[in-house]
Amino acid sequence: MKLNNKYFLLRHGQTIYQKENRKINYDALENPVISLTDEGKQMVSDSAEKLEGKNINLIFSSPYLRTKQTAEIAAKIIGVEKINYDERLIDINLGKFMGRSMDESFEFYMAGNKKFDNRPEGGESWNDILQRVKNFLEDVEKKYKNETILIVSHADPIWLMAGCLRCYKNVDAYFEARKKRENSYPKLAQIIEI
Repeated sequence: MKLNNKYFLLRHGQTIYQKENRKINYDALENPVISLTDEGKQMVSDSAEKLEGKNINLIFSSPYLRTKQTAEIAAKIIGVEKINYDERLIDINLGKFMGRSMDESFEFYMAGNKKFDNRPEGGESWNDILQRVKNFLEDVEKKYKNETILIVSHADPIWLMAGCLRCYKNVDAYFEARKKRENSYPKLAQIIEI
C-alpha cells in the first residue's frame, strides 16, 4: 500500500485486567465497557506527550471505552478537537473464548499451518481483523492526503495495521514482527510510528 499519510498507532492504556494480571480474556459483554485505570490514564498521558509537535491533525479510534478514554487524553494533549470513531478498529472478537483463559485462546489461534485462518466459533480470525483494518486504511488513504494521523486501537488490530502499512507480503513477516514487540505488537500505551 503506497501511503499518502503519516501514521501513529497507539494502543490503549492499562485496564483492571492488566493491572491485576488476569489470565482470562474479557467477557463479551464487558469488553466494550472496560475502562482505563488511573495508572492507565497516566501511561496514555505520558505517551501522548511524545506526540506533541508531531503535527497530528486527525484522530481515529475504536469506539470501546478504554480506547475512547485513550483518544480523549491524547486529543487534549496534542490539541485535536474531533475524534473519529470507527467500528473497524475494535478489539478481536474471540467468540467462544471470550471470558476464558488467554492461554487457551492463544493455543487455538496458533494451531496448525494456517494460523491466520483459525476462527473460533462466533469469533474472528486474524485474517478477518486484517481485512477489516485494511479496508479502514484504504478508506483513509482515499479520503486524506499529506495528513498526520493518530489511530487508537487494541493490540491485535494495531499489530495487523502496522504490517499492512509496512506492506508485509506473508504471514511469516507478521509473526516475525509480533516477536519484536517494540516494532509491531504494542505494549500498553505504546506508540508505533509509520
